Amino acid sequence: MKLPILVNALSIIKLLLTIFPIWYMITSHMNNKLIKKIKRALARWAYYFFFWFFSLLPLKFIFMISNGLLSIAYPFLIGMRSIAKESLTIAFSKEKSEDEIDRILRDCFFNLGRGFIEMFCYVQRPQLILKKLHLTTGSLENLEKAIKENKGVVGVSAHFGNFSLMLLYLTKLGFSIHTIIRPSRDVLIEKSFQVQRSKMNFKTILSLPRYSCVRQSLMALRKKEIVVVLMDQNTDEKSGVFVDFFGQKAGTPTGAVVFAMRTGSPILPMFTVRDGKDSHKIIIEPHFYLEIKPTEEETLQYNVQKITNIIESYIRQYPEEWGWMNRRWKNKPNSSTRQDKNPGS
Repeated sequence: MKLPILVNALSIIKLLLTIFPIWYMITSHMNNKLIKKIKRALARWAYYFFFWFFSLLPLKFIFMISNGLLSIAYPFLIGMRSIAKESLTIAFSKEKSEDEIDRILRDCFFNLGRGFIEMFCYVQRPQLILKKLHLTTGSLENLEKAIKENKGVVGVSAHFGNFSLMLLYLTKLGFSIHTIIRPSRDVLIEKSFQVQRSKMNFKTILSLPRYSCVRQSLMALRKKEIVVVLMDQNTDEKSGVFVDFFGQKAGTPTGAVVFAMRTGSPILPMFTVRDGKDSHKIIIEPHFYLEIKPTEEETLQYNVQKITNIIESYIRQYPEEWGWMNRRWKNKPNSSTRQDKNPGS
């Protein structure tokens, strides 16, 4: 690596960090639609820049400067911090002090930032993925047992830990995994993501259009493959059900349960947790089958709640690993919505 290139790159970063607070003050007086367009454009170019920049540097140096970059950026992420603080307060106001909530808030953002940096680095250095992640005792056996059921596998997880690295790791081990994801709102960024996923053999199913998502997911399951669904996003009654999540009703997608109902596939919970500064452990629980109730509505409600309880248990154990900036309780149930008994109660 040539020193002038590194010096120039560091100068650009210094400039970006200098203008960031100025940018924030300017946009606070601008039209919301215009702000969104500008933010997306800046995010796109920041993505291009850092993808290039991190390709030049040794991994140790990248991780050495990452904390500094995150520390500088953190105070200016006012909107995201406000949403995350609100979510943490809803979940833990009766259990944790404000200092504890603030600590989780900071750790959450730093883990999220490190996760993005790791993805930049490991996508360009795929040989490191198998070195930086490992399966906990029994996890590989649990995965293989679910596959041996020969019915396809519905993996369930959340925006928890560096879940993308977890899926890349399992792909590297030779497992055929499809992950349902929301497409980026920025078309150019989405095209770039698709190129990188293709290089890594990282199979994805876009959640939109919905018909195509369902068709591709069922096709993969019928081929005895694994389809991973992230079950922690806010939704409404048209595309989900309301279940208990940290004591509050939360609109939750039903896709994983619908797929299992249609194919008879087992459900397999899987999560990843940071296990050091730049390493991660993957936890895969034993698979289970849906519990069938008298009606389809009751079956959906019961099993979505059961999966949500599992996700909540991991978030309670590792609160700094979850993306609290998600407005998880944004939608509210109508008074007519049926709420069945929590299977974990």
